[in-house]
Amino acid sequence: MVIDDSSTIRRSAEIFLGKAGCEIILAEDGFDALSKITDHQPDVIFVDIMMPRLDGYQTCTLIKKNERYRTTPVIMLSSKDGLFDRARGRMVGSDEYLTKPFTADSLLDAVTRHTTR
Repeated sequence: MVIDDSSTIRRSAEIFLGKAGCEIILAEDGFDALSKITDHQPDVIFVDIMMPRLDGYQTCTLIKKNERYRTTPVIMLSSKDGLFDRARGRMVGSDEYLTKPFTADSLLDAVTRHTTR
């Protein structure tokens, strides 16, 4: 699952992951994602930090507080690469932090790391 308010980012991730044979679920924001998670039960969730209504930190917190999805890997996506941002991501339960713009390799490497455990 890719959660991002930017259609460009969602489309890029969809292309990169789709070419690798991944099934992709797209969501425009945290609320959209939370409604789709129960229907699709994604193996990995990529979530943008800066989104309207429900940001990535709040979305990650809600996912990780749910008993059913607390072990689902959540990877934060952000154009910010500061120590504070990374630490805050860890505090809300994220499993990894990728900086945008991401590459096809960085997305696929993250999927591989979190699905072959």
